[in-house]
Amino acid sequence: MKRNGILNSEISRVLSYLGHTDCIAIGDCGLPIPDETERIDLALAFGIPTFMQTLEVVADDMKIEKIILAEEIKEKNPDVLKAVEELFDGQKIEIEFVSHTQLKEQTKNCKAVIRTGETTPYANIILQAGCIFS
Repeated sequence: MKRNGILNSEISRVLSYLGHTDCIAIGDCGLPIPDETERIDLALAFGIPTFMQTLEVVADDMKIEKIILAEEIKEKNPDVLKAVEELFDGQKIEIEFVSHTQLKEQTKNCKAVIRTGETTPYANIILQAGCIFS
């Protein structure tokens, strides 16, 4: 039995498969997930688990070099944006903002989308894997 780290076997598997520049996404419960992209559904009820709870655990177990957020988060969900910025504060992680439409389109290129129970708007992020030995 695993001692620590991510207990969810699907998330653990996807993270272990990632190579440099591969991407995964974490989304709220309303983010549409393309049919061709793996869905890892954690949503239990509205708000459970939250976007930030999920992001914190994944970020602790993943080397991230870039994050992509929807431009709309700045105005429509500044509290989550602030929490994301605080989580990555002091790390050399590029932050890119794109339209929400572009973010949804980019999920087609993700290895997986993790669905949370989050119900606040634009609580979606794409995480690009960094290189662990650079």
